[in-house]
Amino acid sequence: MHELSHMWRNTRMVVLTAMCASFYAAVLIPFMVVPIIPGVTHFRPANALPVVCSFMFGPAAAWGAAIGNLVGDFFAGLGPGDLFGFIGNFLYAWAPYRLWRACGTGDPVPKTLGAWLLFVAVVATAAGLCASTVGFGLQVLGFVPFAVLANVVAANNLVTALVLGPLLLAVLYPRVRRVRLLYADVMGAQPPLSVTRRTIGVTLTFAGALVAFGGGNLAAAGWLPVALSAWPPNLALALVVLPGLGIAVLGLALL
Repeated sequence: MHELSHMWRNTRMVVLTAMCASFYAAVLIPFMVVPIIPGVTHFRPANALPVVCSFMFGPAAAWGAAIGNLVGDFFAGLGPGDLFGFIGNFLYAWAPYRLWRACGTGDPVPKTLGAWLLFVAVVATAAGLCASTVGFGLQVLGFVPFAVLANVVAANNLVTALVLGPLLLAVLYPRVRRVRLLYADVMGAQPPLSVTRRTIGVTLTFAGALVAFGGGNLAAAGWLPVALSAWPPNLALALVVLPGLGIAVLGLALL
């Protein structure tokens, strides 16, 4: 997890962060005229970029996605919900490369059935973490119910990343590797993790994302344990979503 701060000491990683942020914002802004939930979210084909950049640039993509989303939100009008957008997009671009590095040994350009299944699982997990964060935040702020926004964000992220991600990776990944700008080339290869640590980290990440997104939807629909059913809806949602997000972040930190 120290790489999130150590990368700022490397000039090339800082440049890659700025590049990811600028590309993300540049593609986000034109599509703001195609709203899905007016004033809250819109059609975002740019959502493939954080996943693609994550596989190539690692933590630079996480910071770049968070900053780029904030820049895009500036053009739509900043508000308190943008903090959750910052965190959600950070997680969306932080999770893919860490999960792939722990689970896969090949390039993140899916060609076999196993690689495709792993790619889908990784993207779905990242999309769920982002959607849970944004959906929780905007319900607590009183803007949009979790069950509406979280599912729209998850579907938007998942579809664009699964459709455009493999195509962009097939074109860009070999070229970025050729010029030695992959994260591992810039910052150096990471020491291998033990099987136990990888297993625990991956399990916690997948489980945490499932609890946050799935549990959040159940809680928003009123499917709560008896002990929580009498609590205020936002507090009950927090008691389901926040532990799930915390578990997922702990898992990612172990990877």
